[in-house]
Amino acid sequence: MTFKAWIEDIAEKHGKTAVIPGMEPTGHYWFALGKFLQDNGMKPVHVNPHHVKKSKELDDNNPSKNDRKDPKTIAALVNEGRFSYPYIPTGIYAEIRSLSNLRFQTQEELTRIKNRIARWFAIYFPEYKDVYRDLKAVSGRMVLKVAPLPEEIKKLGVEGVNQIWREAKLRGAGMKRAKTLVSAAEHSVGSKEAPEAARMELKNLLNDMEVYASRMKELIQCIEGKLKEIPYIDKLMEIKGVGLVTVSGFIAEVGDIRRFDNPKQLQKLAGYAIVANDSGKHNGESRISYRGRKRLRYVLYEAAISLIGKNAEFRAIHEYYRSRKENPLKKMQSVVAVACKILRVFYAILTKGVDYDPLKLMGDIKRMQMQAA
Repeated sequence: MTFKAWIEDIAEKHGKTAVIPGMEPTGHYWFALGKFLQDNGMKPVHVNPHHVKKSKELDDNNPSKNDRKDPKTIAALVNEGRFSYPYIPTGIYAEIRSLSNLRFQTQEELTRIKNRIARWFAIYFPEYKDVYRDLKAVSGRMVLKVAPLPEEIKKLGVEGVNQIWREAKLRGAGMKRAKTLVSAAEHSVGSKEAPEAARMELKNLLNDMEVYASRMKELIQCIEGKLKEIPYIDKLMEIKGVGLVTVSGFIAEVGDIRRFDNPKQLQKLAGYAIVANDSGKHNGESRISYRGRKRLRYVLYEAAISLIGKNAEFRAIHEYYRSRKENPLKKMQSVVAVACKILRVFYAILTKGVDYDPLKLMGDIKRMQMQAA
């Protein structure tokens, strides 16, 4: 008997017309089942694993966990209405979410490779960073592919290093840079042990970095093409300080923004909802909930840092939050407040199709000042 037939049989026996399958959202394991249930007219719901863990002792006062007890606990929570409806994106929103996830994974791999390259130089050629601050420098990588170790660069000499660049017709690198690199190799205090393994390790790391950098470029181009299918995306990109990474990350996490009634729902989704800490006469410091999509929270935080640095209006709002007479915010609190402001601006543009208005944003500061007065 198939799963669908089994559910239909139970519904028929009990005279029910609607089925609400409940589950814990453990990693990726629910994706296929959730899509199957949705495609067959059912609405799968999620129960917070933390709630399951805390409520399983209510019946028998026993913290034991097994495959017979957990489903009963989940069913009880669903019956009480303690669940949430998961969002399963479709169409272009599913494409953008998957591409964005690939971009995050690729970025993580690139960061990991760069850290391993930095470790390699710290062991075998620590003076290299005095010549090239950026490990991705093209002229430096050209030399390292031919002569990865300081001893080999010394053998090449200044003429040999410069010859590599001349054959590649590389501009911006000449005799002066070659002398600096060779001098650094001559005075290197790097380890000379296991040279063959060191040579092979650097070769593999440099190749991996090129592969992932190329993959990242391809993903960015693909995401850029897909984003053009979303209405009013171009209006977001016109905001100074907002780039492709921010917009793609936002759309990937939010999906179809029309499913939200107001920006406060988005704020809650990001885990930026304000939580009070009061008890009796004690008024504790409020904080954000952190209950939401971690990646969306990260995207908005990075966008806030970028806009505070590059956008005059958002920088002014940041300064106002920190310097106002009533309830001035700390630096981190102000950044979070700016992130919530960005979220409201994005919501207005994507739902109403309006243009970004710097004057209106600055007017918000004046309005807040008047309210405070």
